[in-house]
Amino acid sequence: MGIAERREREKEQRRNMILDAAEKLYFSKGVEVTTMDDVAAEAELSKGTLYLYFKNKDDINFGINFRGLEILKSLFVEAVNSKEFGVEKVRAIGEAYFRFALEHSNYFRMMMLMNPKNINFEEPESHGVKCHECAEEVMAVVSGAVQAGIDDKSIRPDLDPMKTAYTLWGQSTGIIQIITMQGEHLAEHHNIDSQEFLAYGFEMIHHSLLPK
Repeated sequence: MGIAERREREKEQRRNMILDAAEKLYFSKGVEVTTMDDVAAEAELSKGTLYLYFKNKDDINFGINFRGLEILKSLFVEAVNSKEFGVEKVRAIGEAYFRFALEHSNYFRMMMLMNPKNINFEEPESHGVKCHECAEEVMAVVSGAVQAGIDDKSIRPDLDPMKTAYTLWGQSTGIIQIITMQGEHLAEHHNIDSQEFLAYGFEMIHHSLLPK
């Protein structure tokens, strides 16, 4: 291994160490109250050294979101590959999304705070741009599943794959947020079980995709 490769590997290790420290603080204290000083102290680095690897707090936020998106993408790809027909692939993606929200709840909450307006697209190597690119890849998996369903006639042919992918994202995110934030309220005051509500919502989405 050459000197340049070794230095790059060391830089990547340092970036990951900083992200590990930031995650620990974000997931225990909260994103809003954690400062760059806190992250530097947790990583046992000077604040000046921290800024050599991350320009600002948004840069760290995107770095953490990128980690979550990579996990989500792998779950979606696995879901798509597990089913034969497009409409089944879409449903499997929805189930994988719910599983991600439960098993990786901290990353899910971070994604809800992600603001694309904070991405500087003039810096292609930034964590924000990498995060955006990974998010686009995630949506491409969903739209690809929709297109597969249109092609195999298990999904309505009048649907636009990408618009449908974003609509599905909005619908499923809303259902998941209601369950995670108001699940106990629904059960106590409306006798609505969270799992039944999830299945009910996904069933409505499923039927909206079927050919007429």
